[in-house]
Amino acid sequence: MTNGQPTIGIVGVGRMGANMARRLHDVGYPIARVYDLRPPDELAVEISAQVATTLSEVTDHSDVVITVVTDDAAMRSIFGQNELLDGASGKLFINCATITPSVHVEVERLAEAVGAQSLEACMASSIPQARDGTLYLMCAGQEAAYARAEPILDDLSHRRRFVGPSGTAAQLKALVNMVMNINTAGLAEGLGLAEGLGVDLSLVREVFAETGAASRVLETDAEDMQLRDHEVYFSVSHAAKDSGIALDLATSSGLNLPLATATKCQYDRLVDMGKGALDKSAVAELTFKGRSDQ
Repeated sequence: MTNGQPTIGIVGVGRMGANMARRLHDVGYPIARVYDLRPPDELAVEISAQVATTLSEVTDHSDVVITVVTDDAAMRSIFGQNELLDGASGKLFINCATITPSVHVEVERLAEAVGAQSLEACMASSIPQARDGTLYLMCAGQEAAYARAEPILDDLSHRRRFVGPSGTAAQLKALVNMVMNINTAGLAEGLGLAEGLGVDLSLVREVFAETGAASRVLETDAEDMQLRDHEVYFSVSHAAKDSGIALDLATSSGLNLPLATATKCQYDRLVDMGKGALDKSAVAELTFKGRSDQ
């Protein structure tokens, strides 16, 4: 620890991880190491950290390791070969990726086997909230790990909830993103139909906001859909992945979710069209007349 603050290492410094690193640096945490498949040299200079060349180097120099990776395969890769867990006794891992709940359970088991702690901390927010420390966090795992992580979580979030044993937060995150993705696709259809009818979209957005058509995605995505501004905050590829996680949970529960299934098909189609790196608001490219020739 430095000046009473735990030393932080971060694995996965894409848009979310990098902005979490900036936030923690701003509030006084020493960021010892950052690691990514694409060496984050500029970020390291910005936050006075060093770029780790191995995962074990992150663990060696950190009291707490925060992981923000893309999917199940990436999570299993960093934990599965034990490199990140080499010398990890006494360390705390805070895992923020949106992945299958069972993988969080696996990671907790692997960490506990070497005397480390693991906490699942799923984020229901986006890039600006990561940067300014106003994330909404759903946390799961052992209560002792949660208690140890609380000061860091407070500096990353405006609200947090401990929701139960490992895997529970990932289940809730899958539900959140499933409903968000359905709402986004529904909004795109509503605005697409409005344009097809020749109704002014600014008027439609105003009416939607005052009626039962209001939603959070109306606030975040409607103008972007109208203007075809799909700068990424939550990508099409992530929307497709997360919809798939929710549908897998539905299958295991014996449920049929037709809206979630149709929504995933929309995002899968965009990925197939080469638009996976755009923001999820790009689903409007499938619903506005004349925007898609596929």
